[in-house]
Amino acid sequence: MFWLRYGAVAILLTAGLLGFFAYKTQTGNWAFKLGLDLSGGTHLVYSADTSKIDSAEVADSLVALRAVIERRVNAFGVGEPLVQTQQGGALGQGEHRLIVELPGITDVNQAVKMIGATPTLEFKLVKDGFENNLTLPTQLGSTTSTGSTSSPQANQEAFSDTGLTGALLSRAALEFGNNQLALGQPTVRVDFNAEGTKLFADITGANVGKQLAIFLDGVLISAPVIQDHITNGIAIISGNFTAESARELVRNLNLGALPVPITLASTQTIGATLGDEALNAGVTAGVIGFFVLALFLILWYRLPGVVAVVSLIIYILIMLVLFKLIPVVLTAAGIAGFILSVGLAVDANILIAERMKEEFAAGAKAEHAIREGFKRAWLAIRDTNITHIIAAIILFWFGTSLIKGFALVFGLGVFISMLSAITISRTFLLALGVDTEKSLGRFLMRSGLHK
Repeated sequence: MFWLRYGAVAILLTAGLLGFFAYKTQTGNWAFKLGLDLSGGTHLVYSADTSKIDSAEVADSLVALRAVIERRVNAFGVGEPLVQTQQGGALGQGEHRLIVELPGITDVNQAVKMIGATPTLEFKLVKDGFENNLTLPTQLGSTTSTGSTSSPQANQEAFSDTGLTGALLSRAALEFGNNQLALGQPTVRVDFNAEGTKLFADITGANVGKQLAIFLDGVLISAPVIQDHITNGIAIISGNFTAESARELVRNLNLGALPVPITLASTQTIGATLGDEALNAGVTAGVIGFFVLALFLILWYRLPGVVAVVSLIIYILIMLVLFKLIPVVLTAAGIAGFILSVGLAVDANILIAERMKEEFAAGAKAEHAIREGFKRAWLAIRDTNITHIIAAIILFWFGTSLIKGFALVFGLGVFISMLSAITISRTFLLALGVDTEKSLGRFLMRSGLHK
């Protein structure tokens, strides 16, 4: 019994600390993050250049572009950005656009930085007769491609496209040169995927002795000579890199090479669609609803109702702290998922109270009734919550960003509410040690109209 009481005290102290943390961290990185519908954000429109992509592959390229950008701004699926592609023209002909809406970010420069300008990496062959117009090339060995920086104003007529771009990247890594041409210098290793490896092998096999120019965002950074047939799909790029610039290039390439070049066309800071008034009204309605619910639980279920209310308060504090730590961007959909999970927590406590009432009616003492009540209620609580968690996982796996946010909040809430109902409520009820042999104890542990 002593360890139960110590456990109950520890839970209350922890709840107090959680509440203090949730209250004090209202500014800076720890403040609650609100979605576009509650706090506004930034609207960005990019123009996608599909002129060099086969018409049959445009649709797939735009889907890949959207996935890369969404992954970049919402790596954990909780930022809830809106990322979509738009094709102009009634027959699908015209300019292709990428539209990005970022919640809670009203600084356009910060928004553009989040999207980033991931370098467009291209490999082009130098045409015969133009070799002398380039910076003296270095070597391209069986696993190494090195070179020196050339003028940014390279004559595009001197190069022919190979089709090998950053879209065929598998990964990039920072290395330091181990040959005479780039000894100890920062270099970028590029590993191609299966398609890129085959294409790279075809290019190097058919053009031994020729120069393979490497462009980054249209700037010639390296022009090595192909020394032999490279079949392992590995190239190492060197130039006037510093360790930091090479590391930044690696980071950007790994984050997602853009399959389609994009150019920022327009920016706009947009206001909240619901606004502060709607947010305040929603919070007020939630607080009133909680107090009405708490009043019902206490009046109908008495002491188990009081314990259920305390358990719900602790559950809410845990969720609010998790919202800050992850962090979760709260939208109307996410708040709805949170409220649904609160409802499930209430349902679990009601099931437990009803099972305990049946045990008391059968003549069981308090401790036995509590343990058996929780044991019998657990099966129904477990099965109900598992089905909801499965639904949340499916929604998160297949849903868009907005649905993912709802699914994450809902699934997390279901899991935490199940633990709070089973663990916290049970600990408090057992720690109280109510004696049902006495009239006051019987009154406190019964429910409804029973005396």
